[in-house]
Amino acid sequence: MKEMRDFVKKCEEEGILKRIKAEVDWNLELSHIATLNEQKRGPVLLFENVKDYDIPVVTSAFTTPKKLAIALGMPTDMTMSQMAREWMKLTTKQLIPPQTVSNGPIMETVVEGDDINLFDFPAPWFYPQDGGRFIGTAHYIITKDPDTGWVNLGTYRSQILDEKHMGVQIIKGKHADFMLQKYKKMGKPMPAASVIGCDPIMFLVSSTLVSAETSEYDIIGALRGEPVEVIESDLTGLPIPANAEIVLEGFIDPENFREEGPFGEYTGYYSGKAGEELPKPCLEVKRILRRKSPIFWSTSVGKPVNDTHMIQSLNRTATLWTDLETMRVPGIQSVYIPPESTGRFWAIVSVKQMYPGHSMHAGTAVISTTTGHYGLKGVIVVDEDIPADDMTKVWWALSVRYDPRRSTQIINRGRSTPLDPALPIDAREIVSRIIMDACIPFEWKKKPVEIQLDEETVKKVQGRWSELGLD
Repeated sequence: MKEMRDFVKKCEEEGILKRIKAEVDWNLELSHIATLNEQKRGPVLLFENVKDYDIPVVTSAFTTPKKLAIALGMPTDMTMSQMAREWMKLTTKQLIPPQTVSNGPIMETVVEGDDINLFDFPAPWFYPQDGGRFIGTAHYIITKDPDTGWVNLGTYRSQILDEKHMGVQIIKGKHADFMLQKYKKMGKPMPAASVIGCDPIMFLVSSTLVSAETSEYDIIGALRGEPVEVIESDLTGLPIPANAEIVLEGFIDPENFREEGPFGEYTGYYSGKAGEELPKPCLEVKRILRRKSPIFWSTSVGKPVNDTHMIQSLNRTATLWTDLETMRVPGIQSVYIPPESTGRFWAIVSVKQMYPGHSMHAGTAVISTTTGHYGLKGVIVVDEDIPADDMTKVWWALSVRYDPRRSTQIINRGRSTPLDPALPIDAREIVSRIIMDACIPFEWKKKPVEIQLDEETVKKVQGRWSELGLD
């Protein structure tokens, strides 16, 4: 799979894509249809008749594990935790850097100068109190470190400010922010490019917490088993994906921040109030690259569970598992960051205990990882017989193996996200954390005896399943 069209075709073949031929308004209606569809775990939607536009819009692309499996090129019956484990295995073997090519479909149409108009694209207005139309939700921003050449792909929401400018929410401490600060010291604008519509795995990885100095292109190559084809831009010097649908190229002036937002975020709350949002970096678009007939990719955000939460659940589960594997924490059986936790605030780890304190070792390791140190509020550790993504059994373990006084650790200071609505709006840099050890203590000499079915009787009953009419 090299492009968005491959994903659309495969979803249609699998019977999980719906073409919407009736006219739909980009102003609230499109996003509301998508949201209601996602609440029902519905199909991928392809809006073919968006009011005022002849560009189709894809939404609801990642709202089920099957859709994510298609995007990853994995078996469609895999669970989220199983896909994350495969992700971990592939990306800890060998990373594959991108391959530079001279041309690609993205170069079919080039728009420059006075012809640039961001309103030429069917960017939705998502929620009533949003600050405007958001062109960048299912997209990523390409930036490059001016000293090392490290290329970063990051998902930063982007609002249309006017025909040639888009606000980009680059949060303090993000990799693009590291780079922007360097350009500020140099007194130069930072080259940047927004990619809208691409091989879906690119969007998945761009929203992943990857270690500094590692390019997401290399991770994508490892997951695909082949290098990403990129074109070196003669305008920005950035590596542009050759098979993308739309690319908005330009520069971010580190001295020119503009009002952006609010936006209905993945937490289920608005990011702020109109006129009270902090000014954000602004991308001045100098050139648009696009296919002759592009597909526009958009994702609703808002309350769980939608694309954003499924993406964060999968990629953060995968990177957390990778972090623990790299740290050589022994006995890890499975890992899961549930989409219901917005795909970021709670983690569950299943561990095979080998020594006293092993389960708490795993719990404290989680909050020290690249993935777990940012925004995570809680870790639940369970024994090896509990799959991390089996919430029924996790709740059982919390009920019968967890003692709040013995099994709880509170960490008072951890890195937070400025989008966390549980914290005061002027104090969102630091969050407390809890580790809940729902394991039977390894050092107990007398452990509770768990009920188990008789294996011979199970085999006998299974052999009669059809006879009993239970197929």
